[in-house]
Amino acid sequence: MATYEYLCSRCGPFDVKLAIGTAPRTHGCPVCAAAARRVYSSPGLTLTPDGVAALHEREEQAREAPAVVSEVPAGKRVPRRPHPALSQLPRP
Repeated sequence: MATYEYLCSRCGPFDVKLAIGTAPRTHGCPVCAAAARRVYSSPGLTLTPDGVAALHEREEQAREAPAVVSEVPAGKRVPRRPHPALSQLPRP
């Protein structure tokens, strides 16, 4: 859905949400029902912080061409400690 702006000569500007590409040149005013003409204005763009933009770019690249690994990366293994309750179990 996109927001389109119309201007009624009697009531002033108003917005209408329609599917992209389906906005007619005129639209009925919600107040007086007169034909209002479509107004073209700049899109509402916001600046994205650099960190968010980088994460978004990385996510898009991973979707199109994911990294392929052939082995588990080497790393320091942390030894697992047994659960303390296991020492209280009866032994056979």
